[in-house]
Amino acid sequence: MPDEPALPALVRPTVQDAIRRDIIAGVLTPGARVTEASLAQRYDVSRVPVREALRGLESEGFIDSRPHVGSRVAAIPVHDADDLFAVREALEVSTARSAARRAAALYSGDESPEDWWRLRRQIAALLDAGDAHVAAGDLDPLVGINDQIHIAIAELSGSATLTRLLRQLSWKIEWLYAADMQSRGKRLWPDHRVIVGAIDAGDGERAAALMAAHVRESRIGYLARYGVTRPSSDPEVAAAVAARSAAAPGGSAAGGTVPGADTVGA
Repeated sequence: MPDEPALPALVRPTVQDAIRRDIIAGVLTPGARVTEASLAQRYDVSRVPVREALRGLESEGFIDSRPHVGSRVAAIPVHDADDLFAVREALEVSTARSAARRAAALYSGDESPEDWWRLRRQIAALLDAGDAHVAAGDLDPLVGINDQIHIAIAELSGSATLTRLLRQLSWKIEWLYAADMQSRGKRLWPDHRVIVGAIDAGDGERAAALMAAHVRESRIGYLARYGVTRPSSDPEVAAAVAARSAAAPGGSAAGGTVPGADTVGA
């Protein structure tokens, strides 16, 4: 593999990207009223890109707009968490398997490696950065690094459609984790090198199984910590959530308050 792994180049965010990022980060809180004028002033742009951004963010579920009422930041979609994770598992199983198959084709000489090695350099740099944060006990950046790794693996699959879908879904799941960085970060972090190792080995079924287990564990952990009352659509996940919640101190989920949620853990 070529030397000098580098982090992905920064891309100038659009107004929609900037507003979405502030919503996910909690700068713009659920229920907060937003207007074209206030956002135009905040991001130092005219009202036209803000108007377009609000329409886009409404379609993504980050903004609620009502005639004669105005626009507000939507509630964090805690009650959709199980469905969001289920869709993510299906997407990422497919991207991991496809990425491993591309690796096998690459090593057999059937495919040009340029885009592959560029992405692998990015992933290597992200893994190293994450390891350094874990070693230093600085877990806050792991959420963003984690998402970049998963998107890069999707790009390794060669499917622009799956990558685009996963990117959109990742925004929602990152929002779910806005108040949960500590729980998400350290314990599951080592999974990434194992998954990438299976992809590098060209083992599609192992890569898919490892990715499924990784995403499913995140799903179970989230539902158990935040005591989402609607049972999982997957009986195995529902059973695991119930067992983990019962084992928590006091026999209930050991979660905390999620902004914008009306049902949270004790």
